[in-house]
Amino acid sequence: MNIQWFPGHMTKARRMIVDSMKIVDAVCEIVDARIPYSSRNPDLDDMTGNKPRIIALNRVDQADPEATKEWYDYFISCGYAVIETDSKSGKGINNFSKAVRELLAERISYYISKGQKGRQLRVMVVGIPNVGKSSFINRVAKRKATQTSDRPGVTRGQQWINVDNSLELFDTPGILWPRFEDQTVAENLAFTGAIRDAIMDTETLAANLMVRMVEFYPERLLERYKIEANPEKNGFELLEEAAKKRSFLLPGGEYDINRMAVIFLDEFRGGKLGRVTLEYVNTQRDVVDVLSV
Repeated sequence: MNIQWFPGHMTKARRMIVDSMKIVDAVCEIVDARIPYSSRNPDLDDMTGNKPRIIALNRVDQADPEATKEWYDYFISCGYAVIETDSKSGKGINNFSKAVRELLAERISYYISKGQKGRQLRVMVVGIPNVGKSSFINRVAKRKATQTSDRPGVTRGQQWINVDNSLELFDTPGILWPRFEDQTVAENLAFTGAIRDAIMDTETLAANLMVRMVEFYPERLLERYKIEANPEKNGFELLEEAAKKRSFLLPGGEYDINRMAVIFLDEFRGGKLGRVTLEYVNTQRDVVDVLSV
């Protein structure tokens, strides 16, 4: 399954981010804690230049805590400020303002030396589609300042959100990169909903996710769907077994694999399979090192 998705508005958004970089003090990059490598746009380093960077590992409530700790330590070692957040519950959001001020301590001192004590700091918030960026901003602002949705591509334009007298956020559209060279990365984005389901083969996507669950969390398939995670079976066979356990029948007696595929993806995205991370530092180390240079 070859996955490519780059809506036209993203080209305009890329230019807008680059053009606006001169008016912000720092960049906060929202990352999906379930796929911390795949959910980082590799073009952002060039787009944001040398601006100080905060990595917000979002949706930590759905990610494997041990894997999240490894990614937290890794990003710290790369020189980023890092916070762990869950935009839905608000967990970790209160650490954001403090992290901004620590990251920009030298800049704040510079402003004070120029007689601009109390000058409002400006932080651009970036991230791929459907990573929880709008919910994150609303939590920081403590009000519904942006529109949220569980589908990608809702935020299309730029907007400033005033948090308080000392902090202002610059919201940007979620953007991907023009071509996915690594289809594993593309699959991870599709699993988590960063790519529109309308362009996907749902059964194939769900079958591939089944294979991933067999590799990383076989016990979850037994707990949730009462099926044995047999590595000798392909994903379609596992979907059929799950459909059989849930009595999803079509006229004629065949099992409704498509219905099972849709439900399986929805339950994964909704956290009903438990706290799952699909990539780890130790398996992504070489690729991540290249990305962070």
